[in-house]
Amino acid sequence: MADKSLDKGSSGEDIRYDHKWGFTDTYFKVNPDKTVTVTGSRYALSGTVMHEFLPFVEEMLDIKIDFDNLKPEVKNKPVAPPKLNEGFYQAVKAQLSAEKYTVDDRQRLIRSHGQTTADEVYKVLYGALDRVVDMVIFPESQEDVETIIELAKQHDVCLVPYGGGTSVSCALQLPQNENRSIVSVDMRRMDKILWIDHENFRAGVQAGITGKDLEERLERVGYTSGHEPDSLELSTLGGWIATNASGMKKNRYGNIEDIVETVTLVTPSGVIEQGAAMPRQSLGIDPQQVAFGSEGNLGIITSAVIRIHKLPEAKKYGSLVFPNFQAGTEFLYELSQTGTLPASIRLLDNIQFRFGSALKGEPTRMEAIMGEIQKFFLLKVKKFDPNELVAATIVMEGTKEQVDYQAKLINRLAKKYGGIAGGETNGKRGYMLTYAIAYIRDFLTDFHIIGETYETTVPWNKVQAVLDAVAEQVFKKHEEYGLPGRPYISPRITQLYHTGVCIYFTHGFSTVGVENPDEIFSKIEHSLRETIMAAGGSISHHHGVGKIRKDFMQHTISPAASELIKEIKKANDPQNIFGIRNNIFAEATEPDRVAEPNL
Repeated sequence: MADKSLDKGSSGEDIRYDHKWGFTDTYFKVNPDKTVTVTGSRYALSGTVMHEFLPFVEEMLDIKIDFDNLKPEVKNKPVAPPKLNEGFYQAVKAQLSAEKYTVDDRQRLIRSHGQTTADEVYKVLYGALDRVVDMVIFPESQEDVETIIELAKQHDVCLVPYGGGTSVSCALQLPQNENRSIVSVDMRRMDKILWIDHENFRAGVQAGITGKDLEERLERVGYTSGHEPDSLELSTLGGWIATNASGMKKNRYGNIEDIVETVTLVTPSGVIEQGAAMPRQSLGIDPQQVAFGSEGNLGIITSAVIRIHKLPEAKKYGSLVFPNFQAGTEFLYELSQTGTLPASIRLLDNIQFRFGSALKGEPTRMEAIMGEIQKFFLLKVKKFDPNELVAATIVMEGTKEQVDYQAKLINRLAKKYGGIAGGETNGKRGYMLTYAIAYIRDFLTDFHIIGETYETTVPWNKVQAVLDAVAEQVFKKHEEYGLPGRPYISPRITQLYHTGVCIYFTHGFSTVGVENPDEIFSKIEHSLRETIMAAGGSISHHHGVGKIRKDFMQHTISPAASELIKEIKKANDPQNIFGIRNNIFAEATEPDRVAEPNL
């Protein structure tokens, strides 16, 4: 039996934006003196009055922001009338209660896109989506899901699973060539923790629960799942499995494939699952593995058994400053070989280090004095170049003894590479900034600035080659397209492995006077993924393939592997009921709408 305290989270108090990222109580507000304040009380940045934020943006992009020239959002967003399959619609009305389905225009539009900047958010805010789902259904049980799939088979309807809507790979972008009625299956009412096995540290959880609610409810009874992606507040357990996700604390708790023991996936041919959850089984080919990275192509994930952990006895934040990115990377390399990693350690380049400083508020007198002392020590005593130094943020969890040992090991190794302790306060602030940073994209878009993040996995010996190649390509493309100012490109290392790292790139540029900036941005992003892979990086670390990286699958898996996956799809979904067409099932690339610049 589930503990009654697990039944509800606080998400009922949270109102999400329809199309932008996050919650409506939080936005970046420009004050009359051109400072910026983050509204609400949800994040570490909330209430902060930032004097240097906009000057930093102007400096980095080599532009001058025109506060009287805001990009107007389309208020009455165009939504085509629903293309209903009448037989399916009537069958749903007969078998599901009225509150479990809708054809309302607003609800349909919300579930017709993810959070990919250029191809989805930009279109819905400033133009129009090419296609909108025709109906939305809200199942509340596995029986509801099985009914929906059976009716879709009978009436030949296309189903699209929907979780938190946080995809940045165009995985929710609807196929243009789909002529059937498209129905979004919103899983977020299936948000219960069904049971907890206190002796064996596992829990049965419905797939529609958000990470925020999962962690809040587990914490009430003394546990954590340990999975903490940037999208924790909004993304769902089912979405994590479907995208093969990773979290910021993967060093301690593992990636999603390490956290999940069993999955229940409902397909048009039946339910794919295995028997009792076990620590590990050698059962031959494990069919439930097809759920990981399935991206909506095979069926609907309804629940999973996950490993849970007692809340750590001790948690400590920390930060380090290194003279340059190479020194920081060499430190991470040696740290990874010790077998002792903190729950999270991330290396930020010089630009992000300076950006973090620009997001701070006006210091108190004591903070200003301490800041000057630290600045003097770094720049005058240690001779760090202010345009080269970088920072690492650290989270250590475990017993007090484990945390103390990690701290001593980290500080000892850091000194070897010129690293200097930056303090617990900076470490905590840097880590918690992650949750507010996504709002910045939507704020800057108002001022004609477009941006996105790209992630990749890179072997240790290819890290610098990938960094250099991406930086060169970003500036090359910026010049070729004749874009204003200069581009923003900034990498950070976010996850460590025995054989390599995950690198996150943040890229953006001003779009003032640029025609079709979203399409140009897409073209540049595609060229950057080509550059990343040519230099030794992967197709993706955890965002997935969706449609945005479909062209690179031919370089990622062999033809025989591709055919094997297609045969699995054919066997389980011969009618292509789950026709979202992600990954190797994506539609052929259409002719480019934006011509490549003359070379």
